[in-house]
Amino acid sequence: MRTFLLSLLCIFITFAAEAQELNANVTINTPKLQTTDPKVFKTLEVAMEEFLNGRQWTDDLFETNEKIDMTLTITIKEELGSDVFKADLYIQATRPIFGSGQQTALIEHADNNFNFKYTEFDPIEFTDQTYTTNIASLLAFYAYVSIGLDYDSYSPFGGSNYFQKAQDLISNVPSTLNETFQSGWRSIDRGQRNRYWIVESILSPRTQKMREGMYEYHRLGLDLMHENVDLGREATSSAIQKLKAVSKDYPNAMITQLFVNAKSDEIIQIYIKGTSEEKREVYATMVRIDPANASKYRLIRR
Repeated sequence: MRTFLLSLLCIFITFAAEAQELNANVTINTPKLQTTDPKVFKTLEVAMEEFLNGRQWTDDLFETNEKIDMTLTITIKEELGSDVFKADLYIQATRPIFGSGQQTALIEHADNNFNFKYTEFDPIEFTDQTYTTNIASLLAFYAYVSIGLDYDSYSPFGGSNYFQKAQDLISNVPSTLNETFQSGWRSIDRGQRNRYWIVESILSPRTQKMREGMYEYHRLGLDLMHENVDLGREATSSAIQKLKAVSKDYPNAMITQLFVNAKSDEIIQIYIKGTSEEKREVYATMVRIDPANASKYRLIRR
């Protein structure tokens, strides 16, 4: 009987491990800390990782090699009180490229509006339906966005449900919340570079071509390059042209910025070995939609 129960336990543990979608690592830097004990943030690192990795965010089962690798780097900028902090967050999430042993970035983004309240050993409590804390909502927001981008990369508009969940988190932030903790969740904060505009731009009808392009770029492009590099590059080229169309219809959309932040270096590496026509078209498109990095894209034309 004991052997049977142990076998069931092993099966359950294996199932639970495979069910979880994220493999997250959290680092909290405290270069300007003056009064708070640094070990508080070591405790918070562990709590954040357990929150992200220990929760099942979807109804699907993920094998170990299918998990989304996520890195969150949090830098404490200011102590606003004994338990209130102002921080920057940098997030990167990647998914595997089939047949290559390599990863491709889904998101690389800096969020400079992470203000939160935390006392050591506070639990990170969360439900989809209600706002609890800024920590829980922010972690859940980027979990859903990363998962949505992952699902979009495997099927057209596959991530819509998770982007909607991220948008619901924004709607759940109370308007009566302290101004410090509302920052980053509203349409009026920091132009169009915050959490509100991330999801708004992804779900906007004006960016549907871009989301179609996400599928082409990853599933029909990167994932097939181990079989046929030229056909794979044709698919990524088609996706980039869709990005060009979206950039024209919806200038400065956050979805465009997220894409170039995550993919600019990868695109350069793909097209260094492209045909002359591919290089010319991709170079012209990337310079148009990402002029700040125009000098970097010159590598494509060498």
